[in-house]
Amino acid sequence: MRTKGGFFFPLNTLDLGRRFAMSKPARTYQEQLDLLKARGLIVQDESFALHCLEHHNYYRISPYRFPFTQSGNRDAFISGTTFEQLWKLYLFDQKLRHLVIEACKSVEISLRARWAYQVSHSLGPLGYLDNKHFSSALIHARTLVKLNEEMERSKEEFIKHHRAHLFMPWPPTWVIVEIASFGTISNLLGQLRQSAIRQAVAKPFGMDEQTFCSLMHHLSVLRNSAAHHSRLWNRRFIFKFKLPKKKPPHLFPNFFVDSAMPQKEAKIHNTLVLLIHLTTCIEPATDWPERLLRLLLSLDPQLIPEMGFPTDWKTRPLWQSLIAALP
Repeated sequence: MRTKGGFFFPLNTLDLGRRFAMSKPARTYQEQLDLLKARGLIVQDESFALHCLEHHNYYRISPYRFPFTQSGNRDAFISGTTFEQLWKLYLFDQKLRHLVIEACKSVEISLRARWAYQVSHSLGPLGYLDNKHFSSALIHARTLVKLNEEMERSKEEFIKHHRAHLFMPWPPTWVIVEIASFGTISNLLGQLRQSAIRQAVAKPFGMDEQTFCSLMHHLSVLRNSAAHHSRLWNRRFIFKFKLPKKKPPHLFPNFFVDSAMPQKEAKIHNTLVLLIHLTTCIEPATDWPERLLRLLLSLDPQLIPEMGFPTDWKTRPLWQSLIAALP
């Protein structure tokens, strides 16, 4: 074993790292571009392509090539593919992330408000601290540790005021909720023993509480992925949330549901349908669904299925109504 930076690494790990470094040397921007060209990519504006590689990293841009590569060979582009096509898809995903983050923030703020109101009125201002209200004392304890860390990191004056002047190491629910993360509130909601409280939080969205809690967990993970610039447009999500089948009844016909193709069910289409529903419940006059639709319509139609969209998505009730409403 050898020590490096306070960590222990097996000798064979270090040796493998050296061998990999020798076989995969760092490439200059020009070499990166030349590699793409050698694989058949047409680069019409080299200075633009080099600028993109310089500011966005080859390894980040590279995965967007997959829809444009030959079947069975991801290192060979389909004849006629241009760098501009890759870049357009890259920008599409960037804009999609921005829209998803915007919608998730709206949902998070609503969740915080409703959780704080229902918990404080049902369990008391500090009810969130009592593990008897939660299904797992261990998970609850871990969540409180994380919540305390979030308070420690907070620069908000109201947290300092409650701790230093009111001598409250744990502020009341309506205060603590303002510095808690989406994931923390999602955990505190999902772990509640009282289903009636969960249902009261979910009620404005017309959803069953179990489905709603499952969705909140998914959205907290999704928001974190988007905030850390992870690719969204064709991502397959590991956590499979529950789809609302009966509540609200108008949503289910819009989902992609096919047990023979679970990989498509796990992509972003169904999530976008639910974000349209949630954002509209929160702000009926929002233009978020329209902006999302316009972005989707800007994408090459051949790439839409990569997002888990059904082939007839434009005729599904939700999308059809949005398309019809476009000016």
